[in-house]
Amino acid sequence: MPLPRPRGTALRQRLAELRGPDVPAKALDARALAALAANPGCKRRAILDGAGVNKTALASALGSPSAFGQSQFALTRGNAFEAKVKADGGAELLRLVHEKLDRRAEPPAHARVPELTATGPEGRTARTALALREAAEARGGWTLLDHPMLALDVAGSPAFLEPDAVVVHPDGDWTVVEIKSFPMLDGSADPAKVGAAARQAAVYVLALEEVAARLEPAPRVRHRVLLVCPKDFSNLPTASAVDIRKQRAVTARQLARLTRIEDIADTLPAGTCFSPELPAADLTAAVESVPATYAPECLSACELAFHCRARSRASGAVTSLGRSVRAELGGLSTVEDVLSAARGESGDPDDPAVAALRRAARLRAEALGEEAVAACR
Repeated sequence: MPLPRPRGTALRQRLAELRGPDVPAKALDARALAALAANPGCKRRAILDGAGVNKTALASALGSPSAFGQSQFALTRGNAFEAKVKADGGAELLRLVHEKLDRRAEPPAHARVPELTATGPEGRTARTALALREAAEARGGWTLLDHPMLALDVAGSPAFLEPDAVVVHPDGDWTVVEIKSFPMLDGSADPAKVGAAARQAAVYVLALEEVAARLEPAPRVRHRVLLVCPKDFSNLPTASAVDIRKQRAVTARQLARLTRIEDIADTLPAGTCFSPELPAADLTAAVESVPATYAPECLSACELAFHCRARSRASGAVTSLGRSVRAELGGLSTVEDVLSAARGESGDPDDPAVAALRRAARLRAEALGEEAVAACR
């Protein structure tokens, strides 16, 4: 009698079936994790990301291509700037870390830059953990980890993450470094872009804390990260220390709320597949078999946002108006329900949302009535 396969093996096979035959998995990066944590109630995104589905190709196949993502020019410019920041063994990067985060330490005249090459993400993750442990034990010097690989459990499925850099201080502390190509003008950058970078860095900090927890004594992972950007309109690097304690706490809480991917997979009909090669009708039915939680904020974070927005509007869901509006309306989940309650045709008069809608309708009618009288005069 053959032994049953481990649950993890069965789940990996199930997720591969959801992607489609011979379709490689798309890696789940920190940007995607931060977006997923911002909308933990969306089972559709959770299963698609967990299965490694290419949502850009999926959105195009559904007829709702997304404009989400960076242009090739922006990627090239970002890579060139990152190479400049890390040149000469990361001398300029370490100088910025010392200046902005650790002035009490000895200036980084030179630093260890361990080799992190290994086979596969699991091998790179193990090599990174070993390099971090060696750096924590060899206190007194600076260590720069260039593109380390970290792992974070997300709803029962591992996600492999690759921060731009991690610096180990002479006292053994660990700091995440985020390198971005958007400029800092007069010492400050676009708040929305800084916020997005902080949420990504929070994901890296959570993954680093899991590595640190396995060491004795556990090194401290600093909750102030270094954001490196071009200065003004030049290509010269400058930096700012960003406190990500709030983002870290929110991200940890939201990731913990995610439904386990295997639980979502178990609810899907047999034979469900999200391969973009499927006929449009079959692919649409597969996507719609998983409930989504659309909100306007998805437009800046998810490749399927245009498809989900069209479906949300077609069904009259109030979530298409925003999460704050949805929260105010209580049990009224569609626009038709809201209008019916406002007209007094349905709804419990003692419901605060219904009472507020009816009062607003009366005030609107009074205002329009006064305008009509004034127009007649």
